[in-house]
Amino acid sequence: MLPDEPPSARPYDPRGEARRQFAAAVALPEPEIDVARAALWLAAEADPRAEVDRHLERLDALGEAARAGVEAAADAAEAVAHLNHVLFERERFRGNEHDYYDPRNSFLGDVLDRRRGIPITLSIVYVEVARRAGLEAHGVGFPGHFLAKVVDRDGGAIVVDAFHGRVLTRDACAERLRGALGPQAVLADEHLAAASAHQTLRRMLTNLKQIHLQRRQLDAALACVDRILLLAPDDALELRDRGLLYQALECFAPAIDDLERFLALAPGDASAPRVERVLAQLRERAPKLH
Repeated sequence: MLPDEPPSARPYDPRGEARRQFAAAVALPEPEIDVARAALWLAAEADPRAEVDRHLERLDALGEAARAGVEAAADAAEAVAHLNHVLFERERFRGNEHDYYDPRNSFLGDVLDRRRGIPITLSIVYVEVARRAGLEAHGVGFPGHFLAKVVDRDGGAIVVDAFHGRVLTRDACAERLRGALGPQAVLADEHLAAASAHQTLRRMLTNLKQIHLQRRQLDAALACVDRILLLAPDDALELRDRGLLYQALECFAPAIDDLERFLALAPGDASAPRVERVLAQLRERAPKLH
């Protein structure tokens, strides 16, 4: 038997390296996770030409461009107005309403280059630039439409819709909540709570997964689920979805493993009977495979 090849002798695998870098980024303790870096490595798996360091430098430059005006502002509202001017008027970042479901809208590097994106990626740009300019800013996992917020000295928050490039009042947030959840929905502080790094990255991957499923891009959807499970290893529904994707891709052994684990974790889920039928078919077929 030949010895294993030394790592230096193996061909460079940019997609594998992007996955490894993403896994390392999200394995850090929550407060230490760099969302921008993780999001850029997420994108690099889809496009090996992605330049993570260049795009981090672009965020640094945008933050530096806004810093003087932010520091000179009399209060948080004035600072936000200046930051909005820099990003939405001078740099012309805006939502891609023309082609909302273009996968590139979920790739932070593409968003920085094209200045077009969806609510979550534009909110990440906003938060990262705001922090570099000296503000306390967070993403907000608002139902239906990811937002950003800047915290003022008194602990209050100014909420920003980075997709449309404007500040939202509390009444406007309440109206949006009713649009997303129904007319009986009542806005609470929890709806405007800061999203964690894991929550933000998971929402990005879930959006991208749905886009790939709609396009029947099963390998790409599987890659999204793999990374969601790096964030939440025991998520039963994601294990189910990965098992079904493996089945569709005719990878039957891992499909069986994931579907069995799903049933162990969530035996009472509404989809469990269908999964049991799929498993029975896979087990019947497995002994015939060589």
